[in-house]
Amino acid sequence: MAGAGIKEIKTRINSVNSTKQVTKAMELVASSKMRKAKDRALNARPYFGTMYDTVKDIATNTRGVRNVFLKQREVKNRCYIVVAGDRGLAGGYNSNIIKLTLNHMGNKHEKIMPIGKKATEYFAKRGYDILKSAESVEKCDYEETLEFANEAMNLYKKGEIDEVYIAYTEFVSPLTQNAKLLKVLPLAFEKEENKETKEQAAKRARVQYVPSAEVVLGHIIPKYVSGIIYDGVIESFASEQAARRTAMSSATDNADAMLSNLELSYNRARQSAVTQEITEIVGGVEALK
Repeated sequence: MAGAGIKEIKTRINSVNSTKQVTKAMELVASSKMRKAKDRALNARPYFGTMYDTVKDIATNTRGVRNVFLKQREVKNRCYIVVAGDRGLAGGYNSNIIKLTLNHMGNKHEKIMPIGKKATEYFAKRGYDILKSAESVEKCDYEETLEFANEAMNLYKKGEIDEVYIAYTEFVSPLTQNAKLLKVLPLAFEKEENKETKEQAAKRARVQYVPSAEVVLGHIIPKYVSGIIYDGVIESFASEQAARRTAMSSATDNADAMLSNLELSYNRARQSAVTQEITEIVGGVEALK
């Protein structure tokens, strides 16, 4: 009986060791990918920040500017661009972004543009109206996000959708990632306190858009919309790797704790088996006397 117990514990130790090797390898891979993705996300932020400020300045501070994407209208149909992961084993990363999207939808089956295998599979299995999809977040480049932007803008202009949102995960730090929902169309800008100095106001007033602010806005908006989507993709990919790294690090720590307990049980079982063998030998010797 003792021998069978020792063998079972030894098998369990080998199994946990194998699992630990996998989780450790996945942690290292995620760490490597996260560093590259984080750099890409941080380097892109100034560009998209400038693009946002330019569009906001034209839309809010230029009189008489008109554009179909600025006009608010009755909302009958929404479209959600949902950026989730390509794989699992990332803690609550995928479930958090899907839950955020579903909560905003309410009970309606809105139109979906999923990016990433997990988002595509989730909404496809549940019969949502998928307008366009991308299987991989990692391989989704700017050109592909431009296709998503053009599809969303065309449907908006035709009146088939009245609002477009993007659900993505913002990369804050390797330990913190926030699921966010951002309105893409019609263009909406958060109201901020006016802390502009006289010098800044005068500088802004001197800005001239050639041939006109309206033409410039019409040219920039497609780049702005695709930029928002691309920024969401690269932020989400960095967040996915960070979440997976944290999850695999925790799994490795749990495996170490399990191994410690199993090794203690193994040593106790061996000691018990040795004691039993000594007892049997002593009993046999006594019986021979």
